[in-house]
Amino acid sequence: MAVAQLSAALPPSAHPKANPGYGKKSAPDQEPRTGRDFTHLPAREASIAAYLDRLDDEADISIKTLAKHLPYGQCAIGTALNNLSAAGHLRRVRRPVTVDGCPRWVWHTFFSRTARDDAWWDPFLAGEAPVTKLSPQAVRSAAFNVLARLGRIDARLTLSAGECGALEESAAEWFARGAGEAQLVQAMVSGLPKRVEYAFGFVRARLLEKLPPEPEPVQPVRYEVVCTACGEPGESGGGMRGGLCDGCRGGRPGLPADRVHAHAGQLRAALRTGRRTQEGAGA
Repeated sequence: MAVAQLSAALPPSAHPKANPGYGKKSAPDQEPRTGRDFTHLPAREASIAAYLDRLDDEADISIKTLAKHLPYGQCAIGTALNNLSAAGHLRRVRRPVTVDGCPRWVWHTFFSRTARDDAWWDPFLAGEAPVTKLSPQAVRSAAFNVLARLGRIDARLTLSAGECGALEESAAEWFARGAGEAQLVQAMVSGLPKRVEYAFGFVRARLLEKLPPEPEPVQPVRYEVVCTACGEPGESGGGMRGGLCDGCRGGRPGLPADRVHAHAGQLRAALRTGRRTQEGAGA
């Protein structure tokens, strides 16, 4: 069902971008993509999560835009995003910036294929190191999968399982330096000669020759978490669980029935008084 609904949507490559500085941001240190990343979610949430996962950073993932590109209405998408937030896959945040001397807010939605709890999200969004890191085994597995896929992209780069294993550590070093799968694949397959006599040696040489430089330390950015549902910040940037405030999560108690009736009576009385005042003025 989820796959069939996704097939009706535009491909992620056709999805519009948000304004510069806004939109989707991918969370770091995610587990490699598999075919079972969202099987723990209901069908609707799983299909939307799979679509979000394939979008590039800075994609416009507002409710209105998603409703134009997915087979769901705005209310359904809003509810699904709340559920994805509670399940640990996304957080809405904002941070203050200054543009031409004027302060303004920049809004992002962080998305993580790997579900994380508040113990991971809170320190990460506060500019601290995440509590958990991508395991070395997962990095090596992702590297192995990319190497094995090269032969399906271009038969000249077909590697055996043993050769993939021998090159796995070299490919994993690309990920350790911040490169993504697409960047690694592009470096391997671009500008190939007409014939590659020895695929293993060719790929090994390119892995070493085109290895990206080690990234410079980046000053962490502090974000203010806002409620996924209502967009309001929590108390002092916190006070939320699963990215939802108490009210939107249902934790805030409603008013007693007698107070609701009394308040409604006051509003009706005020309306009647205002109507009589207007009629008297008109006379």
